[in-house]
Amino acid sequence: MNIQTKQDVLDILSLPEAVFWAQVAPAARKTCQDHFGNTLLVTAMLAYTNICKNQCLYCGMRAGNPIPRYRIPPAEILSLSQQAKLDGLGRMFLLAGEDRNYGFDHLLQLVSGLRQQGYSIALGAGELEASQYQELHDAGVEEYVLKFEMSHPDSFQRLNPSTSYAKRMRCAHWIKEAGMKLASGNIVDWPGQTLDELADDILLMKELEISWAPNIPYLPAANTPLALEGGPGNFLLNNKEMAILRLMLPDIKITAQQPGIHPKAGLADKTGNQNAIACGANLLFCDLLPDAQAKAFRPIDQRHVSGLAHCEEIAQLTGLTLDLGGV
Repeated sequence: MNIQTKQDVLDILSLPEAVFWAQVAPAARKTCQDHFGNTLLVTAMLAYTNICKNQCLYCGMRAGNPIPRYRIPPAEILSLSQQAKLDGLGRMFLLAGEDRNYGFDHLLQLVSGLRQQGYSIALGAGELEASQYQELHDAGVEEYVLKFEMSHPDSFQRLNPSTSYAKRMRCAHWIKEAGMKLASGNIVDWPGQTLDELADDILLMKELEISWAPNIPYLPAANTPLALEGGPGNFLLNNKEMAILRLMLPDIKITAQQPGIHPKAGLADKTGNQNAIACGANLLFCDLLPDAQAKAFRPIDQRHVSGLAHCEEIAQLTGLTLDLGGV
């Protein structure tokens, strides 16, 4: 199935559900299998701070939101990661709010410690200076996660008032110039988004030559302005985007940790995860945070990701084999 133009993308986004599941999703799943085999990738996940200076209209961790805040020092993170290494995990996704008081030197210390433990590292710490991206690459970060969220500058500016679209794109290019892979993606079907905008989001991911699409549908977060405008986003549209991305960009990782029919299951919903995999997604997370902190890292409500046992269950349900990234 050849997807080249914006009209090709719009045609799939507009397909009836039955046609999509009968024709497009199987093609995407086969493409994933051709490129990744019979495997599901698993990445350890550690959110080291939920403090954020930004006021994004959709994020539950926006500055001033009344949630319990935390900041975990490098030594504690490295203790948690050491246990995960013993469990066989070899890939680490570090993520955080834009906490400018965490200390860049502490972040470098954390990256260095994870490298010494033998991890390959992806990091999502927001917008930084070009020199800082270079330092992170030199310390051992291989992939940097910086979502553009929405590709139309006017929409981006309204929903992300603490920064600008131009700065976000500049940071994306700095990341690649520093030698890191760029992981980036969007929010699918936020209140007011059109199919035309969604198609442009998908094409921007192709233009940026991303290594990983960490996209999820819009999920309202308590005490955020955008939650008053509607939601959640359409899960079928999210599945269609994943299938399109797999067919357009066969070699990328696509997040399979997706919501489904049981809201309290969060991103660990078994039906949501299986549907994502059926559309070509191939990446699951194992959250290493203690429960209280995992609940406090909440850019969306019901973010729940779960641990290695969940990954094993999804592998069993889908007939796939887990790739933990260990040596």
